[in-house]
Amino acid sequence: MALDPLFLSRLQWSWVISWHILLPAFTVGLASYIAVLEGMAFFTGQALWARISAFWTRIFAVSFGMGVVSGIVMPFQMGTNWSRFSDTTANVLAPLLAYEGLTAFFLEASFLGVLLFGRKLVPAWVHFFAGLMVAAGTLFSTFWILSVNSWMQTPQGFHVEDGRFFPDDWWAVIFNPSFPYRYAHNVTAFYITTGFVVLGVGAWLLRRGRSTAEARVMVVMALNLLIVLVPAQIVIGDMHGANTLKYQPAKFAAIEGRYDDVSPLPLTLFGIPDDAAGTMRDVVEIPALGSLLLTHSRDGTIRGLESFPEDQRPPVGPPFYAFRLMVGIALIMLTVAVSGQVLRLRGRLFDSVWFLRLCQWTAPLGFVAVIAGWITTEVGRQPWTVYGLLRTAHSVTPSLTGTDVAISLSLYVLVYLIMFPTGFAVMAGIVRRGVGAGAAPEPVEAGRPTPPYLPHSVPPPAAVPGE
Repeated sequence: MALDPLFLSRLQWSWVISWHILLPAFTVGLASYIAVLEGMAFFTGQALWARISAFWTRIFAVSFGMGVVSGIVMPFQMGTNWSRFSDTTANVLAPLLAYEGLTAFFLEASFLGVLLFGRKLVPAWVHFFAGLMVAAGTLFSTFWILSVNSWMQTPQGFHVEDGRFFPDDWWAVIFNPSFPYRYAHNVTAFYITTGFVVLGVGAWLLRRGRSTAEARVMVVMALNLLIVLVPAQIVIGDMHGANTLKYQPAKFAAIEGRYDDVSPLPLTLFGIPDDAAGTMRDVVEIPALGSLLLTHSRDGTIRGLESFPEDQRPPVGPPFYAFRLMVGIALIMLTVAVSGQVLRLRGRLFDSVWFLRLCQWTAPLGFVAVIAGWITTEVGRQPWTVYGLLRTAHSVTPSLTGTDVAISLSLYVLVYLIMFPTGFAVMAGIVRRGVGAGAAPEPVEAGRPTPPYLPHSVPPPAAVPGE
């Protein structure tokens, strides 16, 4: 059986980016969290904030290093596996990727050194400033990468000459129709992902009676963030969906599992897509609710996949199931955020064993939701790399053989299965050692009292009851 270089190249890209995206999903939010901690340490003079910041900065450094290594591989593949795509889109996308390197990567890399090693070497305000710059660098990086991806989803501001894209309006290229929604949706998702990791780590430390003062701060800060961002993400997701319905109707039909046009539109909860027969089997639907939720109209409808040419329809299964997984996780996250605030108001947040365990179990859910969202977006875009203009089949390197990709894919699988578990083990070791290990916090400013709002102003218990 001949090896298909197109299929294997797509599989290789999926393997690499599925691992890599876990890192920005964590480091973007973590960098902002560290900047907040550094600000609290600078303005209050409390050593507790500096200890927490030093703890998470060590974890950030490991994640950042892994992200650099895994991220370099992706542009490398642009030349080896996707040279026709690179040649066709280079005039539009190459400058945007260059801006990402110039404005984001160098900013992060430069100030991360100060953040890691400069606490005793530079003034406190410089250390705080370094935290702000690292956070800004992660947001700049997200900005340019999502601008590139959004242009591939909703291209505008260009003309085609000799089979290549040339920019006409950089403002239109960068701020294309889907970019504002995609940027808001992804950054919020990254912050939520980090929030649940911080919440889970804080809960783990509390259950074991380690660094309890710092753990209480982590839990409270994470819950305060999540009670705002999780509901906001549901609203942003709805707005992003409306934008997808307008500009990528075939993708939207695949997400909803709609092969035909129906009015009023039912809300499909579950089903088994059958692309060959053009139908959804064993479907579970709520009549008419889809019109209200998806189009915000009682009799609204969407175009079914049957109204699109057969060679322009995305596969239904992956985006259909991935989207429902993402929505299900959002509802679980909302439950956790609300439950945490209720327990906090009742004064039972830190001694509720079942809730602390729940926080640990839900800590990885943000990563699962990010991967599900990526599958929804990218598989739903098929069969295009540049939506409606450049097919994926026409983007792969012409001279590439299946054997070539099979060898490189095997090596990527081997290396990633070594690198990522090792990196995760290092970060887990940092967590197990606790907040104080290896920290070099600023001393508390003499004469400055502990503010009453700090959780460590109340003596923590030796361990959580029930353990």
